[in-house]
Parts: sequence; structure tokens; C-alpha cells
Amino acid sequence: MIAVAAGCGTQGVSVPKGDPTHEGAEIFAERCGGCHTLTPAGTQGSANRSERQQGPNLDQRPETVNDVIYAIRNGGFSGAIMPQNIVVGADAQKVAAFVAKYAGQSVITSPGPAATTATGSGAAP
Repeated sequence: MIAVAAGCGTQGVSVPKGDPTHEGAEIFAERCGGCHTLTPAGTQGSANRSERQQGPNLDQRPETVNDVIYAIRNGGFSGAIMPQNIVVGADAQKVAAFVAKYAGQSVITSPGPAATTATGSGAAP
């Protein structure tokens, strides 16, 4: 009999093993993937739960290493339901490096308002 263990909402890490952030991706998939979506980690946690219980979709939200470390240590940014120190020490640094590198890659930026040229109040130039 073969047993397969997988976290909810995971599809496999796509970060190459040679990438320095691969181990962070593996840890993220295991510890964070139940609540957060981040495609390179193969996780879709944001899609699995009601809005109150899901973490941010990190495909659509760029992050810095310092912000990720802050969120890990403090249970997120808003004091919501993320457990504090879900990873610690070197593992937290690996996760932060991975998230900072890959988060926000699916951000869609809306074009700004079209530039207009005003010529006055309708008077001939």
C-alpha cells in the first residue's frame, strides 16, 4: 500500500531544484500553502476558504523579504488569523527569500487615465 501526503490546495513546487529559493518554496508549500496562493509553490490556499479565513493571494501581491519576515513573526499585517512564527530561524529566512522573489508575478496593473491635452475653453488657438 502506498500512502500519499499532500496539503490542501497544493499542486507541486515548480521552482527548479537549482534555484537558491527552492527549499523555501518547499517549506512554504508545507507550512503556508493551506491559506496562501503562490503558483511557484504549487499552492492555491486562497481559493479554498471563505475570505475571512484565507491568506492573501501572493501571486497578485508583491512582497519584500522584510515584510515577509514581519508577517511571519507577527501573524500577518492585520492581526488576523495567521499563526505567529509559523516558521522560524533559517526556515523563515528561506521562506521570505522565496516569497520575495516570486510573489506578485501575476499582478495586473491597470492603465492610468489617458493623457489629455487641454486647449482652453473652446476658443480657437
